[in-house]
Amino acid sequence: MRETDARMAEPRPRLILASASPRRLDLLASVGLVPDAVEPTDIDESEIPGELPGPLAQRLALEKASAHGDTEAYVLAADTVVGVGRRVLPKAETEAQARACLALLSGRNHRVYTGIALRTPDGELTAKLVETRVKLKRLSRPEVEHYIASGEWRGKAGGYGIQGRAGAFVISLIGSYTGVVGLPVYETVNLLAGRGYPVFEARNEAKNP
Repeated sequence: MRETDARMAEPRPRLILASASPRRLDLLASVGLVPDAVEPTDIDESEIPGELPGPLAQRLALEKASAHGDTEAYVLAADTVVGVGRRVLPKAETEAQARACLALLSGRNHRVYTGIALRTPDGELTAKLVETRVKLKRLSRPEVEHYIASGEWRGKAGGYGIQGRAGAFVISLIGSYTGVVGLPVYETVNLLAGRGYPVFEARNEAKNP
């Protein structure tokens, strides 16, 4: 049997998405990748005093990938952090948090950092940080109230989700749109392929189950 035939006969390694975010799952599916399992890891996501937004996103992604118990699969993890200067904005869980975030972001530039991390079956850990600059329009009170009423802000870093109604607030974006949504697909696909995951075979399986 030729070497290429032997490789084709080998079972495809499992891919686990260590995130509960439906947006990340949808983004993977949009480029033809369907994880074998979605198994979020439970870690302490508190920031270290003085930690900057970018390093926080990368550290949390690495910790999520490292914490998963399956040592025979590719484990993909990600974390998104919104920053204004050195300040880390929360993942809004209350209306008060969302209003505070929107008030801070209204009419100004901010940065969205998404860290992605991959642990291979041989235990190798690799991470990449993707930074995107976003500017929102100056928000009127009715716009804020309408958005708060929609509930789309809940659980979103910085109190907004660009893929929803808040997309109408965005004046400019420099970087990765999918990174702002939660998973930069270009960098993710290249990270997987670069670490030996059979991206094209997985896409064919998703297309022809």
